[in-house]
Amino acid sequence: MTILHFCTEADWNAAAPTGWYRHESLAKEGFIHFSDPYQVHLPADYMMRGRTDLVLLEVDENAVGAEVRYEPADPADPDSMRFPHLYGPLETSAVVAVHPFPPGPDGRFTLPPEVAR
Repeated sequence: MTILHFCTEADWNAAAPTGWYRHESLAKEGFIHFSDPYQVHLPADYMMRGRTDLVLLEVDENAVGAEVRYEPADPADPDSMRFPHLYGPLETSAVVAVHPFPPGPDGRFTLPPEVAR
C-alpha cells in the first residue's frame, strides 16, 4: 500500500543521502504524519497552502521498519478521518518515488496524476 508524506525539497535532499528521514514531528509528537492518496490534499492545504518548495514522497508502507498506525485526525473524536502515522524514522529505501508538489493557482494542492492511487 502507498502512503504519502509532503516535505520541503531541502529537507528531503538533506535526508536522502543519509538513508533516513526524520521529520521534526517525530521528536515533538513521536511520529511522522502521512496521508493516503485520497486525503493528502487536506493537510497540505491546511498547513502548507501556497508553498512552492514541496515534494511528495510516495512510500511503500510494507517497506518501512517502524510501526504505522491509522489514527483519528482529532484524537478527541474517534470517528474523525484516520491518517497513517509512522512511529519511527523513515528509511529512504522505502520511498518509491519523489514527486514535485506545487500548488495550483489558488494555492491549493491536488494529487499529482502520476501518484499511485
